[in-house]
Amino acid sequence: MPTTLPVGDVTSNGRTWRQSYAEDFTKPAALGTVASVYPGMGLYDGFQDTSGLGTYAPAKVLSVADGNLDFDFHSEDGRPLVAAVMPDGYAPHTTARVSIRYKTTVTDGYKFVGMLWPSSDEWNDGEIDWPESLTLGASPRPASAIPGTYANRHVKYDRSVQVHAKTDTTEYHVATTEWDTGIVRFYWDGELVSCTTEAVPTKPMRVTLQGETWTDHGAVPTDASGTVSVDWISIWN
Repeated sequence: MPTTLPVGDVTSNGRTWRQSYAEDFTKPAALGTVASVYPGMGLYDGFQDTSGLGTYAPAKVLSVADGNLDFDFHSEDGRPLVAAVMPDGYAPHTTARVSIRYKTTVTDGYKFVGMLWPSSDEWNDGEIDWPESLTLGASPRPASAIPGTYANRHVKYDRSVQVHAKTDTTEYHVATTEWDTGIVRFYWDGELVSCTTEAVPTKPMRVTLQGETWTDHGAVPTDASGTVSVDWISIWN
């Protein structure tokens, strides 16, 4: 797999994917300046994350240095601080190929997921998660929600795709999601991990890199701090 940012169109599984976005994070940005240095990115700010334990605070979490977008998770005044980034803003995609090269520390209390989330913000339209580590440093696995299954504040997932990658996230790896018509494929360092023809969105989705507190594991250790470093991201349509 490439260690440098892929630039240009890609042919995969009989389709030519047209590159719509590529970011190598070559412009340094100190804490509190990422929004101004990278004005095209969208950021969650000021509200609670999925578990309700953390608060999205990009100005205190995000920075860019040494060619990496860094998420520095930590607590202030007893409140865990996290961040979520939409690299190409809220651009809607109806199919997409997304690759990121990244690594993480080993840290209890926090997690990271690359996701395609409904532009409508209606969970019933589906959700694609890859890569997703349920705690920082663990081996990631994909997840994909079946559109139209939302009920009682939950959706159904195609459990067959939830196969863990062969390695953890403590060294750089490339995760690629390929959301095509009728199928979603998940790759780790160029090797197919799993795919689904059941849990495939048909409505517009946006690309999101979401760091947040873990779910279903209880309180976040108050002294926990960890980092996700994203070397680059490329998006094709």
